[in-house]
Amino acid sequence: MGVLVRVFLREDEEIEGSPVYEKVVELLREKGVPTAVVLRAILGYGTTGEYHYEGIEALSYGLPVVVEFVTEESMVEEIVEDIGRYVRKGLISMEEARVWD
Repeated sequence: MGVLVRVFLREDEEIEGSPVYEKVVELLREKGVPTAVVLRAILGYGTTGEYHYEGIEALSYGLPVVVEFVTEESMVEEIVEDIGRYVRKGLISMEEARVWD
């Protein structure tokens, strides 16, 4: 069994001049996580309740993005702790995942 981890962010969040989602993916690669993907939303809202929508330029700033990866349960705690260095506001969810090789 593995663990599916989702890191919910905003596309406009930056750290050291780069998008946070890029930093998270770089970290995952350094940690040896075999795959990671960044998904960009077309519609969503966050803790403020304000809608963000891809189709309307004025509302498309700061669309939600989700970084997803699957890793071994033994690695999750350390990786999530490291991701916490980049994620100031956000949500990280975890669930059991079945991996077929």
